[in-house]
Amino acid sequence: MTQEVNQRKLDAVEKLAVLSAEAGITLIELSIAFTIRHRAVTSAIIGPRTMEHLESQLTAADVRLSDDVLDRIDEIVAPGVTLNPADAGWQPPQLAEASLRRRPLT
Repeated sequence: MTQEVNQRKLDAVEKLAVLSAEAGITLIELSIAFTIRHRAVTSAIIGPRTMEHLESQLTAADVRLSDDVLDRIDEIVAPGVTLNPADAGWQPPQLAEASLRRRPLT
């Protein structure tokens, strides 16, 4: 947790927690509602381990985030930004290297 990239993630979570409190919702509700509202997302996968977890997550289905809240989320973490590049995961070389994007003509 002492690494700078991890601290950036913690700082973002703290700001998002303040935003969710100001909006009158939980951080869980903010997270799931944001995911559901995003055009690039077709579904939100939740992973509750207990009935209490499930109940706290299901309430997000009724949360509608205003454009103001969505804009503030974008200010905290800009769209398309990965705060820790190591979290981006594996990327196929065909996406990263232009010469590998097309099959050779035969």
